[in-house]
Amino acid sequence: MSAELNHQPDTQKSENGSVIASPEDLVGTVLAVQANYYWVQLGEKSLLCTRRSRLKKIGQQVWVGDRVQVEEPDWAGGRGAIAQVFPRNSELDRPPVANADQILLVFALADPTPEPLQLSRFLIKAESTGLEVCLGLNKRDLVSPEAQTEWGDRLQQWGYQAHLFSTQQKTGLDNLQTQLQQKITVISGPSGVGKSSLINRLIPDVDLRVGSVSGKLGRGRHTTRHVELFKLPCGGLLADTPGFNQPDLDCAPMELADYFPEARQRLEEATCQFSNCLHRDEPNCAVRGNWERYEHYLVLLEEAIARQTQLHQTTDQDSSMKLKTNQNGESYYEPRLESKKYRRQSRRTQHQNLDAILWDAEAEDD
Repeated sequence: MSAELNHQPDTQKSENGSVIASPEDLVGTVLAVQANYYWVQLGEKSLLCTRRSRLKKIGQQVWVGDRVQVEEPDWAGGRGAIAQVFPRNSELDRPPVANADQILLVFALADPTPEPLQLSRFLIKAESTGLEVCLGLNKRDLVSPEAQTEWGDRLQQWGYQAHLFSTQQKTGLDNLQTQLQQKITVISGPSGVGKSSLINRLIPDVDLRVGSVSGKLGRGRHTTRHVELFKLPCGGLLADTPGFNQPDLDCAPMELADYFPEARQRLEEATCQFSNCLHRDEPNCAVRGNWERYEHYLVLLEEAIARQTQLHQTTDQDSSMKLKTNQNGESYYEPRLESKKYRRQSRRTQHQNLDAILWDAEAEDD
């Protein structure tokens, strides 16, 4: 037999004869975070772990998706302690997920009907992460084949190859499963589109509470309260995130066009006359033109400009305030006194001014 087939993990035995795993065998993935406890997947087993105090001292946070090393595992009791957090390949701060490979945006073709501007908001937010973006449309059984084709062609013009499926009828999921293999995927999208139902179909062992759609508002009720990774049977991990209806856009106005595949394609074929072009009303602009989501771009651009203006005003206001601490250790702000006429003179300056006055008086007497 070859040396590779004969290779066994380095193990040691404790005083009572139990097998101690090598450090390589104690590297796992954080599946869930609840308060100060972390569920870590080590091979086929999972441990409920705490974080070493030295990690707390250096401010090392542990996120879902982190690759960590566990010390002193208690396999019988299912406990352990996280001793090291390895460098991350990617970071999502909202929700906090580490080492994600792609984002799967899930919308519904009906109940609720997709709203194009809202869909663009989600796509822009996903594009701003720098991760690969996948788009899935659920509830295709509720619309006609013509409507399915229309939406597929429309999204292809946007620059996305959408996966159309039905979790109710379990159809159209094969291509999506292939897209998720051996990757950490973060699912996002509005509430009520069937994200939890999709996870239940992809992972039969997971029994997530399926939310109902509010008939009065046409919006779904939030069913997921925290981020958690689920192991896919085909390989890979799936992160379910709390549903929300309007993602916050925090990109700069100059960056917005980079998050539209249609705009990126136009900028690859031609360049704008000005390097700081906002693609709004500047002459010889390569982006401005007759494409469907250009109106979405203009709406989101105005929001980005307004947000940047407000941010600068807040920064200017903060620069005019000074942080101070009272005798009880409580912090508070007070206005900065920029003008010299409001500043109190030092005792040295007061004495110098008094000496000058006396000197002038003696000179007049002479």
